[in-house]
Amino acid sequence: MAEKRENWGSKIGLILAMAGNSVGLGNFWRFPYQAAKNGGGAFMLPYVMALILIGIPLMMVEWMMGRLGGRYGHGTVGFMVYIQSRDKIKPRKAIILGSLCGMLVIGVTLLVNSYYNHLIGWTLGYSFLSATGGYSDMAVSTGQFFVNYIQNPAYVFTFWIISLSCLALAVTRGIQKGIESWAKIMMPVLYLFGFILIYKALTIGSPVNPDWSAIKGLNYLWTPRWEDLSFKGALAAAGQIFFTLSLGMGIIQNYASYLKKDDDIVTSSMTTVALNEFAEVILGGSIAIPITYAFMGVEGLSQSIGLSFIALPNIFRTMDGGRLLGTLWFMLLFFAGFTSAIAMYNYLVTILEEGMGMAKKKASLMVFLGYIIVGLPVALEPILTKTAELAYFTEVDNWVGSYLLVVMGLIEIIVAGWLMKDNALDEINSGSYWKAPKWIYSVMIKFVTPVVIITILIGSTVSYYKDGYFKLIPTFVAETPVLIPWVNGARAVLLTVFVIGFIGTYKSIKAIYGQEVVENKVLIRK
Repeated sequence: MAEKRENWGSKIGLILAMAGNSVGLGNFWRFPYQAAKNGGGAFMLPYVMALILIGIPLMMVEWMMGRLGGRYGHGTVGFMVYIQSRDKIKPRKAIILGSLCGMLVIGVTLLVNSYYNHLIGWTLGYSFLSATGGYSDMAVSTGQFFVNYIQNPAYVFTFWIISLSCLALAVTRGIQKGIESWAKIMMPVLYLFGFILIYKALTIGSPVNPDWSAIKGLNYLWTPRWEDLSFKGALAAAGQIFFTLSLGMGIIQNYASYLKKDDDIVTSSMTTVALNEFAEVILGGSIAIPITYAFMGVEGLSQSIGLSFIALPNIFRTMDGGRLLGTLWFMLLFFAGFTSAIAMYNYLVTILEEGMGMAKKKASLMVFLGYIIVGLPVALEPILTKTAELAYFTEVDNWVGSYLLVVMGLIEIIVAGWLMKDNALDEINSGSYWKAPKWIYSVMIKFVTPVVIITILIGSTVSYYKDGYFKLIPTFVAETPVLIPWVNGARAVLLTVFVIGFIGTYKSIKAIYGQEVVENKVLIRK
C-alpha cells in the first residue's frame, strides 16, 4: 500500500471531477425516457422525494467514507467498510462484510463500465456521423441505421477502443494531471453545449403538429398528475437517483479518498448534488424532452436507448441546423459518459495499486485489457446473433446497474448509522464550514433512509420476480432461443467477477490488517 497519496489540485477541480462522476449518460438519455414512461410530472414527485430521503444523506455518507478511508491510505470500499465496522462487530466479522462490499463494488465498476464504455463509443461514433451526415439518408430509417451500426464491427470496435484508450491515458496521468485536467475542460464545455441545445429546443415551435410543441413537452414533465402516481413509478424514480448520483458504485468514495483531512465535505457533496441535478433536470429535461415532444409527441419519449440513437437522429436529419445540433448532442453525451467512466476506471486501477502493489501505468493497462475481455460480449452479441435485442447488456444492467446499487447503498447507510464507533455526523462535519444538522444523522441516516431503501429493495425484488428475472430462462428471452446463451453467459461472468472480487478483497484487507483479524481487536488507528 502506498503511504503517500495524491490530492486534488484545487477545489474547483475536485467539484468538477465529482460532478463529472455523477453527470453521465443517465442524465441525458435515461432520465428523459424514465420520466416520460412513468407519467412525466407523476414521476417528478417521487423523484424529488427520493433525492431528499436517499440521495442527499447517502451522498454525505459516501464522501465521509472516502475521506476516512483516505486517511488510512485506502481508496476502495472494501477497506473503508472494514475500518468503519470493525469496532462494533470485531475484525473477523468486519473483514467478511468488507469483502462482500468490495465484491459488489468491483462487480459494479467492472461490469457496468463493460457496457457503459460501449455506449460512450456509440456517442463518439454518432458525433462523427452527425458531423459528416452519416445518417442523413432518408431511404434508411434511423432505427435500421442504429441496428446496422451496432452490427458493424468497424464502427463498434473503432470508437470503443478510442474511448477506452482516452480513459486509460487520463487515469495513467493521475489525479491532478489526468482526471482533474480533463474534468476542467469537459464539464464547462458540456454545460455550454447544453445551453445551446436548450435555446434551440425551446424556440423550435410546433413544426409537425399544432398540439406538439417544446413548451407542452415541458408542461408534460412538470405538471403534477396525482392520478398517475404508482409504486412502480416511485421505484423507477428512486432507482434513477442511485444511477444519476453514482451511489452504491464506490467511485464517490474513491474520489473523496484523495481529500485532505480538513477538506469541507458538506459543501462539496451538496455542490455535487446541485450540479448533477441541474444537468439532469434542467439540461437533460429541457433538451431531449422538448425536441422529441415537438416532433413526435409523448409517444416518442418513452424509448430507452432509442430516444438518443433513433428518435433524436430522426429529428436532427429533418430540422434546420440538424447536423450541427446532432453533433453537439452526441458530443455532450460523450463528455458526460467519459467523465463518469473515468471514475469507474480509476477505482479499478486503485484496487490494483493498493491491493497488489502495481505501478499506475501497469494497473491502467491491466484494467484496459479487463474491459476488453468483459466488454467483448456486448460488442459481439448483435454482430453474431443478427439482432438488436442486447440480452447480455440487459441482464448485466438488470443486476449490477440497477439492483445491486440499492443493496450496496443499504449496507453503506447501515454501517454509517449503526456500526461506526463514533457518530458519523462528527466525521461528516469535520472541517466543514456549513455543518449538517444533528437530525441528518439521528433521523435520516439511522432510520428514514434505511427504511426507504429497504422498501425500494423489497419492491424491486417483487418486481423482478414478476418480470421473470429470477427464472433459469428469464421471460424477456424466453421466446428468442438464440439469446438464451448470452443471458447465461452474462450470469457466468457475474458469478466469476463476484468470486474473484470477494477473494481479492479479503486477501488485500488481510495483508494489511491480518494481525487485527487474528487477535480480533483493533490495533491500527489514524
